[in-house]
Amino acid sequence: MAERTLDLICMGRAGVDLYGEQTGGRLEDMLSFRKYIGGCPTNISVGASRLGLQTGLITRVGDEHNGRFIRETLIKEGVDVSHVVTDRDRLTALVFLGIRDPDTFPLLFYRDNCADMAIDARDIDPAFVASAKALLVTGTHFSTAQVDSACRFAMDAARAAGGKIVFDIDYRPVLWGLTGKGEGENRYVANERVTEHLLGIVPHCDLIVGTEEEFHIAGGSDDTVAALRGVRAKSDAVLVLKRGEKGCTVYTGAIPKNLDDGISGRSFDIEVYNVLGAGDAFMSGFLRGWLRGEPWETCCTYANASGALVVTRHACAPAIPTWAEMDEFLRRNGVGRHPDDDRAFARLHRATARHGDWHDLAVLAFDHRSQFEDLAAEYGVPLDRIGTLKKLLAEAALEAVGTGAPAGVIIDDRLGGDALNRMTGRGWWVARPVEQPGSRPLKFECGEDIESRLRTWPGEHTAKCLVYCHPDDASDLRADQLAALRRLYDACLAMDRELLLEVIPPQGSELAADTVARAMSQIYDAGVYPDWWKLVPPRQDAAWQAITEVIAARDANCRGVLLLGLEAPVADLLRDFALAASYPVYKGFAVGRSLFGDPARHWLAGEYDDAVLVAAVCENYRALIAAWSTAAIALVSAEAG
Repeated sequence: MAERTLDLICMGRAGVDLYGEQTGGRLEDMLSFRKYIGGCPTNISVGASRLGLQTGLITRVGDEHNGRFIRETLIKEGVDVSHVVTDRDRLTALVFLGIRDPDTFPLLFYRDNCADMAIDARDIDPAFVASAKALLVTGTHFSTAQVDSACRFAMDAARAAGGKIVFDIDYRPVLWGLTGKGEGENRYVANERVTEHLLGIVPHCDLIVGTEEEFHIAGGSDDTVAALRGVRAKSDAVLVLKRGEKGCTVYTGAIPKNLDDGISGRSFDIEVYNVLGAGDAFMSGFLRGWLRGEPWETCCTYANASGALVVTRHACAPAIPTWAEMDEFLRRNGVGRHPDDDRAFARLHRATARHGDWHDLAVLAFDHRSQFEDLAAEYGVPLDRIGTLKKLLAEAALEAVGTGAPAGVIIDDRLGGDALNRMTGRGWWVARPVEQPGSRPLKFECGEDIESRLRTWPGEHTAKCLVYCHPDDASDLRADQLAALRRLYDACLAMDRELLLEVIPPQGSELAADTVARAMSQIYDAGVYPDWWKLVPPRQDAAWQAITEVIAARDANCRGVLLLGLEAPVADLLRDFALAASYPVYKGFAVGRSLFGDPARHWLAGEYDDAVLVAAVCENYRALIAAWSTAAIALVSAEAG
């Protein structure tokens, strides 16, 4: 028997969901859409992975942008994509969705000759199927002869290897050709042909999950008890009935007269915002328990909790909880009817579901605007010359790092737009500023509507904000600044954007060992949880410790602190690196003028040509990367010793 390296392999639909951002109206009236991965088995593969299972996916995607989006997202979510086939002849499926009210969800499938409906038995590697404890198949992928044959081939491979078969009925009448193409929202149309087809599948399954309507089609009756008995007559599988606000009920043997007489778990009082995707989250939670041998009551509770959280959110897969989030939700026996109104709980979802494993991060920061404007005036050059300079700094960053350590840049779009575009889409960590340079109280360069500004950015960009603050600022000033930071943080939440917050006490202000730590505590008290902090290296051991303790106490999921340079000599930075490396919360540096200041002046004065500038900045950047790496390695060695 093959080694079970995976808990679960899902097989079937994989598409892109385009969710209307406006609610309360028709799909015809949607003005903008958010893009997510979609498709029942794809969502389940992600949800189960988030909940701690090792998952894989068998499907096809197009050889185009949407196919790459799905593949890249799955990889970020920890799903094995080794058997996601790229179809060079077909496009990835699309779905347009809207939220009109808690009971109405217009839905439009674009799936004619799409990639995932071309899955072929030749795509199935029996050894891969055998590597999982269970194979999940879904109803849609029995709707044509080709995908039916492929799914049955995979089921035979799983059964031969001693694996379990999970069947999500996932009934969409439109995908069986039973409604007009514009009726994707319709969840139930009785049809004897489909019932007969499904009854030919259920005898081969170990676990069958569906809503009441889905069991109606599978069992051939509009009476739920009769439908369940129809399925039971053909299958010994465990049947799991999803019952909306009542949670779910499990039937392991004969079907009782009363639906409540099965096995159930805890349910949760939640206000429904969007039921689309709740079933996929439910299945993810149930499988977390089932594949780990938990009692049926626990499986039901996991399923109910996962589904309950998703119905309060906008998306499908991105809304599914992580295990850390689920554990907290269950520990508290729910988090009210609107869980994400609890800012700490919302932070837990955001932080534990985010992508990217950034560590020892070496960032070249050249987002400066007022400083570069001053340089242009000093050397009598037009501002477009600064744009050229920033493109050369980007070139130096690329040359210095190559394919080496995790690296990043911070670049503005006003003077450095071309450089910013060049660095986007390369797998680098990329941040861009939002603050109005020098503002105190904090102002945003785009004006008050920061969310609209973030909406125009590529998804990979982190929002960077510099705030000049002191914990002993006047109360009115402090309130203004914290209110601005809260608006920014809420905008980052709404747009799935990470936040790098740079805190610098105003020049000339009194500094104690706990000054920056106290300022950070005030920011946390305001309900703002930066993903990253960017801080001046402290000059006292007590200050390093105070910062570390604040982050540990207030946000265990903070990515960490990046050290800034403030044009400090490189020798000073090397000393700071050696100190920072003894505090694990410090994850790298974000330094600018210390690296490019002198070369930039020589270039603006005409003393350096482009190649010399690039070489000089490249050398400085490499030296700093090496110094940080040396400090980090020394810490690891000391801890190992």
